Amino acid sequence: MRAIWSGSITFGLVNVPVKAYSAAKKHDISFHQVHDADGGRIRYQRRCEVCGKKIDYEHIDKAYEDGEQTVVLTEEDFASLPEAQNDEIEVVQFVPSDQIDPIMFGKSYFLEPQGKSPKSYLLLRQALGDTDRTAVVTFALRQKTRLGALRVQDDVLVLQAMYWADEVREVDFPATRSRAKIGAKEKKLAAALVDQFASDFTPGEFEDTYQVELHKLVDAKLEQGESLDTAATFGDVTEESEGEDAEVIDLMQALKASLDKKRGGHRTGAKKSGSSGGSDASGKSGQKPAKPAKPAKSAKSAKSGKKPATSAKSSATSGEKSGSRRRKSA
Repeated sequence: MRAIWSGSITFGLVNVPVKAYSAAKKHDISFHQVHDADGGRIRYQRRCEVCGKKIDYEHIDKAYEDGEQTVVLTEEDFASLPEAQNDEIEVVQFVPSDQIDPIMFGKSYFLEPQGKSPKSYLLLRQALGDTDRTAVVTFALRQKTRLGALRVQDDVLVLQAMYWADEVREVDFPATRSRAKIGAKEKKLAAALVDQFASDFTPGEFEDTYQVELHKLVDAKLEQGESLDTAATFGDVTEESEGEDAEVIDLMQALKASLDKKRGGHRTGAKKSGSSGGSDASGKSGQKPAKPAKPAKSAKSAKSGKKPATSAKSSATSGEKSGSRRRKSA
């Protein structure tokens, strides 16, 4: 398992050095496209629509189009943004865990303690567990400022990315406002049906049956000799390097200094005025989480040309039919 980010959690003047790892992985079979006649791999080229030349990644910038004009942003432009190189997960609030709507949760990351001593990591974990609160944090990842929730799972701190408030869609379905009356018998039957399916959630009891059958189909083709020489169609994969460890400050000194600041009346400016929730424990005066830069449409993604993989069964059937039609026409 490779770390995707290295930095530190900060609450008050306490610094907790950590490395982040993706908490989940896809179990789907990965497909690529090939020529149905000879199995040769299909590759897409990045060509400029103006000069027609093939363009390497190092010469590709990102651009934003408002309908009439296009603004080009270079790597230097993105690096100049205040949060671009931020390597801190800053705690801005400790809130009751049940106040965060699960719809706001995104991808999760396991945080591994780093440095000479994991004491500050263990202390934060213990504090979250004892108070039954979740830390609301801000952090930067892949040149984007993000909102997150820091919580405890077993013995590990988990960072869960969250959507910003304006990213969660508001819906108003007319049918949900229906005044249709539900009778007592219907309620009773529905309750009885719920009781029949009532159980404790055990994730291990569930499996992706489509992927299971897909694996069987692929294995059957391999056993029957319906395969190609991999070296002739696959390229190399380059691995990314890990970041460096963060530095640690004296834990007791940081805790005392943070409490002294709090007693002195310093309050953070991270919360919006008039918002509800627990008291702010960030220990930093007047600081607000940085707002994310306006997203730019990616030139790479817009012209990558990648298409979602189709199922093996439909692809195989399609390939056999098209091959049959060519043989007949020949």
